[in-house]
Amino acid sequence: MSNSHRPARPARRVPLLPGLVLIAIVAAVTVGAWLQFGERQALDTVYTAGRADRDRIDVNATIQRVDASGREMTLRVLVTPRGALAEAGGVSPAEDLTVQTSTATRGDLTFKAHQRISTMDVPVALTGGSITDYPFDAYGADVEFGAVVGGERVPVRVTLSNNDVLFSATVDTSTVQDIAVLDVGLARSNSVFIFAIFMMLAMWALAVSVLIGGWYLVTRRKGLTWPALGWMAATLFALAAFRNTAPGAPPIGCLLDYIAFLWAETVIAFCLITVVITGIRAEPRPTPPPS
Repeated sequence: MSNSHRPARPARRVPLLPGLVLIAIVAAVTVGAWLQFGERQALDTVYTAGRADRDRIDVNATIQRVDASGREMTLRVLVTPRGALAEAGGVSPAEDLTVQTSTATRGDLTFKAHQRISTMDVPVALTGGSITDYPFDAYGADVEFGAVVGGERVPVRVTLSNNDVLFSATVDTSTVQDIAVLDVGLARSNSVFIFAIFMMLAMWALAVSVLIGGWYLVTRRKGLTWPALGWMAATLFALAAFRNTAPGAPPIGCLLDYIAFLWAETVIAFCLITVVITGIRAEPRPTPPPS
């Protein structure tokens, strides 16, 4: 029999699911690496304000923590005198030193002459924004530093960096009469924002899946299907624990809840109750034993 009369073999279909899974993994790893690189660059960015004279006061400030619910930002500050304003080694001022701050802080910083200067945490009040807008909330802070040594104003140079991975900072700097002025803008970091969006999408996806499952059970009159009921109840309580993993611990009543969490919980609870009620009605009634 010639080869021309042989029946053609059907072409093999390449499974689509493994390819989609591989593409999803590559995309997730790529986005994760991009986010990590961007966050690393943001944390390494240093903003500078003030004059770089030889005889000056250096203020190294780092944003340690942003408490959005308490509307407060914590700066870790290290003050270092330079040139003739410092004793040998630059760890203590030659005369009494006062670092004047803006009204957003709790007061000026005072250092005695000939005493070693150590780091200190300085609270700064936040302006604008509201944590109820999470994860779209944004805040501002006005930070100013001036220096007075021996009763005379001296130049000050400020460097500011961010060490809070939950927030990204944008800073506008200027110098007014030897006073370094920093206008700080704070918003949720890209990683926090994307994770919060993922949480909202996941909550709605779970709610829709429960809704579809409940519709199937009700329309097919499946009765009390206990594995399905257990899955619905587990999803109802698991969403609460999932919501509490939101970075930054936003309070109940924020935008995240009104967009996704509260509605998803409502949909799942409604489906669970509906399936139970209709399932009881669909259950076959027990036949009485023969007399």
